[in-house]
Amino acid sequence: MDAGLVKGEGFAVDASIIKADASRQRGVSGDEEVNWSDPSLSTRAVREYLEALDEEALAETLPKRLSLTDPQARWTAAPGGPAFFAYSTNYLIDTEHGVIVDVEPTPAHRSAEVESTKIMIERVEAQFDIKPERLIGDTAYGTPRCRHRAN
Repeated sequence: MDAGLVKGEGFAVDASIIKADASRQRGVSGDEEVNWSDPSLSTRAVREYLEALDEEALAETLPKRLSLTDPQARWTAAPGGPAFFAYSTNYLIDTEHGVIVDVEPTPAHRSAEVESTKIMIERVEAQFDIKPERLIGDTAYGTPRCRHRAN
């Protein structure tokens, strides 16, 4: 900031898909009943998932497939090709010099990526007292849900 590399007038937002360390064979249909108390499912990732589980949010976005080893990863074919379990790294970039000002990891799910935009903008505003005049993103970020949340 002191060097003038971040102006805060315009931010760009985008996400990159990161393949999760979750086996395709250890996935089940998203609407299949899972016995999470089964000792064979008692991994660190499963314990963290259960601790953070929000029944209402889960009901809203029932995944197509659920990983039994990493339940927070999302099944996606976003990059084209065969689907796999993944996360997204979401970046908020100042457009003046292309400096990344914030990063927010999410499951690879479009609505989570859109929500991360709001989180990153609010965090940068709180930390650096910067709120952009304009926000640039691809068509996924141009949905009414994203435009409403960015205001």
